[in-house]
Amino acid sequence: MITRFGTLYAGHVDFDDVGFDAPPVNDRSLPNGRLVGVFDKARAIAEAADRLGYDTLWFAEHHFQPEGYECIPNILMLAVHLAHLTRRLRFGCGFNITPMWHPLRLAEDFATADILTAGRVRFGVGRGYHTREVETFGAPMLDQAANRELFEEQVEIICKAFGEPSFAHHGKHYSIPPRVPYRGYDLTRISVVPRPLSQPVEWWQPIVGGSPAALDFMVRHGIKGVIGGGAAPGGASDATVAAWRDALARHGRQTELGTDLIIGFSVYVAPTVEQGIAEATPIFEENMKMFAPLGFVRGLSDEQIRATADPVSARRGDLPTLQDAERAGSWLIGPPELIVARLREIQEAYPGLEEINVGQPVGTSQQILVEQLERFARDVMPAFRPVGAASRRN
Repeated sequence: MITRFGTLYAGHVDFDDVGFDAPPVNDRSLPNGRLVGVFDKARAIAEAADRLGYDTLWFAEHHFQPEGYECIPNILMLAVHLAHLTRRLRFGCGFNITPMWHPLRLAEDFATADILTAGRVRFGVGRGYHTREVETFGAPMLDQAANRELFEEQVEIICKAFGEPSFAHHGKHYSIPPRVPYRGYDLTRISVVPRPLSQPVEWWQPIVGGSPAALDFMVRHGIKGVIGGGAAPGGASDATVAAWRDALARHGRQTELGTDLIIGFSVYVAPTVEQGIAEATPIFEENMKMFAPLGFVRGLSDEQIRATADPVSARRGDLPTLQDAERAGSWLIGPPELIVARLREIQEAYPGLEEINVGQPVGTSQQILVEQLERFARDVMPAFRPVGAASRRN
């Protein structure tokens, strides 16, 4: 049963114009004074979400984006700051891109955030998808097999760092601790100090491809899954949710569909579907411009992907429309009663699902983001729990 609602802010600035007719992504280059505006925007969104009864505000870790789309390089620092400006809202790492970290530094930083916020930060890891980011930090991204191999070893280390008073790890990429003398003895184990107070740590990871091997790895390490939202297409297919349930079963857990999942949707509440589509189409187009070249708009040909970078070609490139996305279920658009009905269908189909993530993609202004959070909280959330009620914690 759905009882919790979160939202995602990936860290985009307010643009002067958005959509296919606005400047191409690679032509945008904003001054630092504009880019730092994401922190005031994050504060406004956090304060609204806290006031309106949302459970979690998720952030995305990204780097080196003068274009202004994803400009939060350190989720944990921002979460600690905002936790002291809000009352009960939790902050989700959606996601810390593990290959860009040393795993012990990530474990230490999360432990610090967990302690300083009294458990209001939710841990999440991902492999990354921007070559400019991951490769610049010296980790593989073009070589997907190497990226996964590194990521999985890092997860092993972080698990030990969180859960064991002291440990050792000797793998392909890391030898922890190094075999060195220290203060009169030979170092053989290391302790992360401090460790998180919230034990066991709740982990989240995006499910994109959903191969059996990847899902088995997540389940084996107690990692829960996020489907849709952010760059990835919203909504969830029955096949993906069933594959997740089957992975849990392979590891001895018989569960209902939707257990240990969060499903994300882009949402636009409006008096009619037609009005919502008209108002949100420029935002949908801006999001496509950003993410189609990164492989997150499925089914596009190379020619269509190139068309998204040119205002003239985009208009005659036979690209997917917001109407298509609404019919496919990745966007929930229209009057509150229609959105409530759709969410109830999802709840019935996935009886183990407890949490939904709703939000607007990159390109959405602060004003629209806050307005949509307010409309959804006022007109949709009461159908699932009382307005302003404290969300049930995991």
